[in-house]
Amino acid sequence: MAAGPAPEARPLMDEQTFLDNFSHLNYLNETYLCYEVESMNDDLWIPMDEYKGFLRNKSSYRRWERCHAEPIFLERMASWNLDTELRYRITVFISWSPCPDCAKKLTKFLRENRHVNLRIFAARIYDWYQGYEAGLRELNAAGAEVAMMTLHEFEYCWNNFVDHQQDEDTPFPPWDDLVVRSEELSQRLAGILQNQED
Repeated sequence: MAAGPAPEARPLMDEQTFLDNFSHLNYLNETYLCYEVESMNDDLWIPMDEYKGFLRNKSSYRRWERCHAEPIFLERMASWNLDTELRYRITVFISWSPCPDCAKKLTKFLRENRHVNLRIFAARIYDWYQGYEAGLRELNAAGAEVAMMTLHEFEYCWNNFVDHQQDEDTPFPPWDDLVVRSEELSQRLAGILQNQED
């Protein structure tokens, strides 16, 4: 039997792109989203490497052509046709937490797909639009685990989604006050998720 073609290498993010977009020191008008999917097998989560990657929002000077990263991800997920008889855990690492509209779309997705667990780790809180707190609470109430990225998640992304140009041992270079800033954002998010008023 002849061997099939070698699997294509999964695209990885450039180091500087990751540092520029996930750092607490920068506030770029882009959103990057890294994702991975696991399926439940005998009470163990098994990685599904074919559903692992990253994407970014679609920007345009034409407002109607713009699209946040989350709807792009939901569209990509729909193309996977995940078996509704199986359990899945989707983990997302995102440079900005979902805006109110994206939180609603993700909430709707979770309510329609009870076989999926969603974990969202955000580098920063997207607080530009009124209602962002309610959106995050609704998403959490729908079953999503919503948390801020800590040093652990930044290192994980660095090791799993970033291209190190043949030097796989390149350690994650934490920026100044990463741990302190992550803790501040975690406390802020905890307050948002516990508060019932906007």
